[in-house]
Amino acid sequence: MAHDHHQHHEHHEAHGHDHTDLDWAEQGPMLEAQAELYTPAYEQAIAWLAEQVPAPKLIVDAGSGPGVVACLFAAAFPQAHVVAVDGAAPLLERAQDRAEQQGLGDRFSTLTGELPDVLEKLDRPVDLLWASRSLHHLGDQRAALTAFGEHLAPGGTLALLEGGLPARFLPRDIGIGRPGLQSRLTALEEEWFARMRAGLPGAVPETEDWPALLTSAGLRPTRTRSFLLDVPAPATEQARAHVATTLTRLRDAAPDDLTPEDRATLDRLVDPADPASVHQRPDVFLLDAYTVYTAVRPA
Repeated sequence: MAHDHHQHHEHHEAHGHDHTDLDWAEQGPMLEAQAELYTPAYEQAIAWLAEQVPAPKLIVDAGSGPGVVACLFAAAFPQAHVVAVDGAAPLLERAQDRAEQQGLGDRFSTLTGELPDVLEKLDRPVDLLWASRSLHHLGDQRAALTAFGEHLAPGGTLALLEGGLPARFLPRDIGIGRPGLQSRLTALEEEWFARMRAGLPGAVPETEDWPALLTSAGLRPTRTRSFLLDVPAPATEQARAHVATTLTRLRDAAPDDLTPEDRATLDRLVDPADPASVHQRPDVFLLDAYTVYTAVRPA
């Protein structure tokens, strides 16, 4: 999966498997801040989906985390009821609170449990099911897609966000350490991601041809489009905080996989007191691309 975990791995831990290893109440604010930062890309995707699904009555966010995107759906589709689904109850509490604060509470509910089985608790078929980087945390992705499809109403749409491009936020040569740091980190993330996938319960290797997998799930692929988040240098404080969080996570994820030089560079990049850090340097930007695939359940 080209980079589905890059930048967003923290979020997707929320999306689909073992929730015992993280304190979700503690993670919630960071996950919210990340989704708020990416809101322009999500809003573009939702506007694109509105062209395909003009008046859904029931929208499900499968792997919603703290509900930022689920609330964007509720705001964009005023006739719809939105259900935020996640395995982490503390994140869903934040989602419900957010919906109430935005005046969306009467059209918003939550469902706690593991995907895809928790969808059995829905009381009616779904018109639009949004699955944003939650699928790749499920061992048998083909079976999960089939289950997603079975919960769609005839003519209902599944919107699958997977793939895209690795995020970039630093030039190739940043003036400290060996040039090309981000490319090396991306390569490490690919290895970590492969290990994560292999370690999932019931993991089944799949060729990541999403339209082909959607077809195998009994759906009819319709459209594919990528959405860009572009925060140019000098980045906003919000973007800088996100970059610092991401680099800190990468530095701490598997220290033995980093060269001593790259580890030392990362130490400087995340140190707020260092003029070379992402907190201070003027060349920090954020460029990321999300890809969404849509498919319809035949009527």
